[in-house]
Amino acid sequence: MGPRVQLPPEIQLAQRLAGNEQVTRDRAVRKLRKYIVARTQRAEGGFTHDELLKVWKGLFYCMWMQDKPLLQEELGRTISQLIHAFQSTDAQHLFLQTFWQTMNREWMGIDRLRLDKFYLLMRMVLHESLKALKTRGWDERSTEQLLELLMTEILHPDSQAPSGVKSHFIEIFLEELTKVGAHELTADQNLRLIGPFCTVAARTQDSLVLHNITRGIFEAIVEQAPLAIEDLMKELEEEQDGDAPSREPPEGSVSGAEPDAGQEQVGDDEEEEDGAGTILQFDYEAIANRLFEMASRQDTPPQNRKRLYKVIRKLQALSEGLFPEDDIPEKAYRNPRGGRRVRMKKRLYESQLQSKIGRAAEEASCPDPSPASARRRRSAGADPAVPREQPGDRGRRGAPRRRRRPWAGARAKAAGGQAPKAKRKRALEGQK
Repeated sequence: MGPRVQLPPEIQLAQRLAGNEQVTRDRAVRKLRKYIVARTQRAEGGFTHDELLKVWKGLFYCMWMQDKPLLQEELGRTISQLIHAFQSTDAQHLFLQTFWQTMNREWMGIDRLRLDKFYLLMRMVLHESLKALKTRGWDERSTEQLLELLMTEILHPDSQAPSGVKSHFIEIFLEELTKVGAHELTADQNLRLIGPFCTVAARTQDSLVLHNITRGIFEAIVEQAPLAIEDLMKELEEEQDGDAPSREPPEGSVSGAEPDAGQEQVGDDEEEEDGAGTILQFDYEAIANRLFEMASRQDTPPQNRKRLYKVIRKLQALSEGLFPEDDIPEKAYRNPRGGRRVRMKKRLYESQLQSKIGRAAEEASCPDPSPASARRRRSAGADPAVPREQPGDRGRRGAPRRRRRPWAGARAKAAGGQAPKAKRKRALEGQK
């Protein structure tokens, strides 16, 4: 036998990540993090594109093998946070690029029972990539590199991304951006972050992508506008009054002590949950101008131009202080994809309520609503000189009643004067 061939570390880790035993997979994830930190700290020790593809294939099947929702969430968070183990921006972007390429390649093989866990993984990876951008102070160059990577791998016409990946990415982008940067992003930075969506919406030949971007990005901004303005006014009032809430714990509280690692993690989660309620700030006129610039080009498809002009009119109305829907309930703003359904339900409820009020008013106008009294009032109030119509009259109101057909014996008597033979036999037996 020849000497045993030593496999590269990436292949060994990928094999253990896809193992059958959960203990083996968990140990492989921890070793992978240490390996990434140790290798990227060296100047010459970076990962190649093929090596990271092998790593992500192992991570994909590690998530595939994981059962139970809470453990899936924990594993997804651990995998998505591997991006922070890379020491350089280029290495982080290569890690993200190979992730989206892996999802595009493996997506069609995912069955419907496993879709939710990979939807969750995509959300968490996008969240951590935006957090990595936040740690660099939302640097303009890093922002452009990340957006170019995402558009190239997901929304570009030449990308291999399936429709499910595209739709889910568009749906979660604003939600995760709100969680990460709503407290500090300015309107100009937000415009820069949604700028590539304007370009894709104007140029795409895919009607589904156009619909998802219009609903998930632009109309979501329009629906959240009242809450964004209200949030901005509160911030201005707090700055003027100097009533910013104090973050120092009260005397004698346990939180004044030095927290351990678990307490820090809980605090971070609570901070993210609080940030989820804050709304991103946008310059609606600037967005309308950007969309008009892209939609008015000659190479823009007519259906794209028509759809974008509708959004532009809404944004221009918002910039002038006019809200398209003043009666939208609050939950319609918080659910960007459910606003239209909520409004339809509200209109249906209002129409039903009005009909109930009308019936109640009619009953209140009648002192005795019983049917007998109603018949007495009709008979007493009728004019005696005018004869009432009989039930058989042709001029009666309502649907005509169905005439009863005479039984067979009656028809036979009318025709021949004798009943049928079966009936006559029965009558004779009865007489006997």
